Amino acid sequence: MYVAAGPGAARVAALLGRAGIAASPRPALGADTVWVAAGTGVEEALRAGSGAGRRRLLVVCDTVTPGGLRLAIRAGAAAVLRSADLTPAQLAAAVHGAHHGDGRMPYAALTQLLAGAGTAGPRPEAPTAGSPLTARQTAVLDLMADGHGNAVIARTLCCSEHTVKNVIYELMARLQARNRAHAVAHAVRHGLI
Repeated sequence: MYVAAGPGAARVAALLGRAGIAASPRPALGADTVWVAAGTGVEEALRAGSGAGRRRLLVVCDTVTPGGLRLAIRAGAAAVLRSADLTPAQLAAAVHGAHHGDGRMPYAALTQLLAGAGTAGPRPEAPTAGSPLTARQTAVLDLMADGHGNAVIARTLCCSEHTVKNVIYELMARLQARNRAHAVAHAVRHGLI
């Protein structure tokens, strides 16, 4: 794993260190090496990670726009993460996921991109006051919406898979959802995530 020099690289390296992942001091040559590029925006991070070539690229930036997300996808980024709400555990899960070919994209920017690059309205960042879900259920549902399985959700939230299964069971009952996709669709439609 290599952290490309650029704005925010020191913070990303510190987060990785707290997660127990050591970054290589120089670019690694293996095709399965994960390169982490940081910047204030996607474009700046992509410039910092321009030497990644055919390696797996993970982009960490302050703001993610639909246009920036499109650039990251075209550049072959395996994952794009917002630095503002990034924890060491989430970064470690993203690095491991990128190493294994799993992708991660911010939900709000991805839905705007899919809806016509910015024509969709903004997604509420927090559930409404009258939300039928607990904070844990909202966090699990948000990760489900990003397409993560129970194991990744458990690693990200620092809990067991059994706990994740119980939380999913409870939120499915509260939302009266038939399956995970139905739960996510219901939550998006009602502004819960």
